[in-house]
Amino acid sequence: MAKTTTFPLRYSAYALSITGLIVSLPLSLWAGSGYIFPAIFAALSALGTRDFLQRSHTVSRNYPIMANFRYLFESVGPEIRQYFIQSDTEEQPFSREQRTIVYQRAKNILDKRPFGSQLGMYDEGYEWMNHSLTPTRIGSNDFRIVIGKHCERPYSASVFNISAMSFGSLSANAILSLNAGAKKGAFYHDTGEGSISRYHREPGGDLVWEIGSGYFGCRHPDGSFNPVMFEENARLDQVKMIEVKLSQGAKPGHGGILPGEKVTEEIAEARGVQIGEDCVSPASHSAFSNPIELLEFLDQLRTLSGGKPVGFKLAIGHPWEWFAIVKAMLKTGKKPDFIVVDGGEGGTGAAPLEFINRLGMPMTEALLLVHNTLVGANLREDIAIGAAGKITSAFNIARTLALGADWCNSARGYMFALGCIQALNCHTGRCPSGIATQDPRRGNKLDVPLKSERVFNFHSNTLDALQNLLEASGLRHPSELGPEHIVRRVSKTEVHTYLDLFPFLEPGALLKGKIGLTVFDKYWADARPDTFEPPEFILKLRETKLR
Repeated sequence: MAKTTTFPLRYSAYALSITGLIVSLPLSLWAGSGYIFPAIFAALSALGTRDFLQRSHTVSRNYPIMANFRYLFESVGPEIRQYFIQSDTEEQPFSREQRTIVYQRAKNILDKRPFGSQLGMYDEGYEWMNHSLTPTRIGSNDFRIVIGKHCERPYSASVFNISAMSFGSLSANAILSLNAGAKKGAFYHDTGEGSISRYHREPGGDLVWEIGSGYFGCRHPDGSFNPVMFEENARLDQVKMIEVKLSQGAKPGHGGILPGEKVTEEIAEARGVQIGEDCVSPASHSAFSNPIELLEFLDQLRTLSGGKPVGFKLAIGHPWEWFAIVKAMLKTGKKPDFIVVDGGEGGTGAAPLEFINRLGMPMTEALLLVHNTLVGANLREDIAIGAAGKITSAFNIARTLALGADWCNSARGYMFALGCIQALNCHTGRCPSGIATQDPRRGNKLDVPLKSERVFNFHSNTLDALQNLLEASGLRHPSELGPEHIVRRVSKTEVHTYLDLFPFLEPGALLKGKIGLTVFDKYWADARPDTFEPPEFILKLRETKLR
């Protein structure tokens, strides 16, 4: 191809800037009109020269100055889509309608809507709740569930609580606001695996202490579990339950690291690490290596805590690993007091794109598997189930409880209550709302008295809406919700209740043999209580592509 001999139009902005500088400078000197125009052209010329000479970005070299507009629009693309293009009902990851209802309930302002639903009621996947011709009247929206009923110190939990978010991921003022709101509303605040900070303790709200693989707040210098430190923290009156994190929905099977430059004095104090040293969360635990050891570890924590409820949180992955834990319960008689199912929908924790989009079972299927397995093994009556996964409204709570959960947790819902605008900057430290940042110049702008009141309002008004749904359905408590109450459209002409749409096991079914559901028939029998290893036939499949 012949080389062009004409001046490339792509350099025109750069050329015009240089020309403008050459022309405007003497004119400004002659007219005495100031140097604003020469300064502008000089800045553009400098930018163009930098673009032309640098070697990192080919687009900038080919299009000096003009390429920067492309980068600018790319950087604000999410905001443009969110505020000007995205519809009110488009969930990416939360719709404007979902965010608005949280904002309104948090601010205690009118949350009603005019002129009917904006949802496509005849679209596949649309869901609703059946009502009754004999509505009930419920005296209070303070719906609670007893967790650890066989423990020395059982806990009466609200059916709607704050999910795990660590100090370090969230700012000091965000933690203070969440815990103060939880204190006022008598619901719990999960610490996240970053342990119990001074900001969790100051307001005095109920805490669920999450123990991750880094054993923050209860670790030896080498990162192993420290029972003495654990007992000291676990016996605090403010700590109501202990939750061992096996995996989380945002990045299941993935460890984490907080670089040393971000480990401040306050973070080091809470986590039991050294200031300025890398804070590592391994991908797996060192305190146990198989299902039986896991249950023994839970028993140890229960004893050290003085008889408080102890359980674990997990995102469901390989079904045989979950089945192995249940098999261990049956073999040893040792059981957790509760299990929290974290959906693969992701969460506040930043993670690689593939982990957010393609790893981990979504909450609906994960919750069903956990609930059905415990029912089929005759263990459900002794183990409470919590669930988390994009829960921001009373209907979200109702459908989750109908699938088998006893209570719900929410992380991003309470972040919205604090004022999160879904800027998607949680991992950068530049959160515009002062929530997901450790920059005190940003975090200190978050008004704790105001935001704690909004956290309280969001909880109270959401449960008030749940109360209204229950009354309209002829029910008296969320525990009465079942799969028969929720309906899903599966086509333009066909709808099913959850009871007909999803399989639900009979009590003890797994103890009687095959039941006709693939996941159980294929993996249950071969799951072993002493190992997380896959069944033999899975191991053989990994040796060949001839399947």
